[in-house]
Amino acid sequence: MTDLSSKQALASYAAQIGDNGLIIGHRMSEWCFRAPSIEMEMALMNCALDLIGQARELYSYAATTEGNGKTEDDFAYLRDEQDFRNALLAEVPNGDWGDTIVRLFFMSAYNMLFYTALAKSTDAELAAIGAKSVKEVTYHLRFSSEWLIRLGDGTEESHRRVQKSVDDLWMFTGELFTMSEAETALLADGISVDVTGLKKDWDQTVSRVFDQATLTIPENNWAQSGGKTAGRHTEHMGYIIADMQFMQRRYPGCEW
Repeated sequence: MTDLSSKQALASYAAQIGDNGLIIGHRMSEWCFRAPSIEMEMALMNCALDLIGQARELYSYAATTEGNGKTEDDFAYLRDEQDFRNALLAEVPNGDWGDTIVRLFFMSAYNMLFYTALAKSTDAELAAIGAKSVKEVTYHLRFSSEWLIRLGDGTEESHRRVQKSVDDLWMFTGELFTMSEAETALLADGISVDVTGLKKDWDQTVSRVFDQATLTIPENNWAQSGGKTAGRHTEHMGYIIADMQFMQRRYPGCEW
């Protein structure tokens, strides 16, 4: 049972998916002018634009579904921190190059499976967004996998540092496979994706790439959670919101 109506659940679900794209896309955009090389910067910015573009489509659909005059900008710029339902993994700091690559790899491996499943949704709009997004996240997964292998199977220093990145971020991956209230409410009608069923294939993807990267999967499976299901975020989320929403909050209704 759920307290959400079908309309509310659909709008919440679309916004929830969009939150993941917006927040990690914003995080990755912070590498602009800071990446190790022009080539890597362009690759990351392309990934960031893809993710933010996915968020825009999902927010627009959420706004249309709610039908109360909201736009995609309301979801991005006029919600408080606790209203966002992104996974905590999306909001953790960029750290060094290894941290960013590991986070992108974990999210991309998940997104590849998630959007492939979403493309089969009984909701035509979500299915279309899923099908389009699969093409984009295919590149994200390839890019992050190749870099993970390069770092893990590179020098002793690169291996040590990227293994530490894996160990530090691993606790945020379990939340990806928990069901939110909106996901549960829409599952019976074939609208949402049963993310619990993605875990096995995600593990296989991670194991395959880790084998090539000579990296070790952490044994501790304790999972940090709360962002996706309850809007309880890390201490870093408030800074993201303050940065991202400053112009709209300072000058309400401003437009480019």
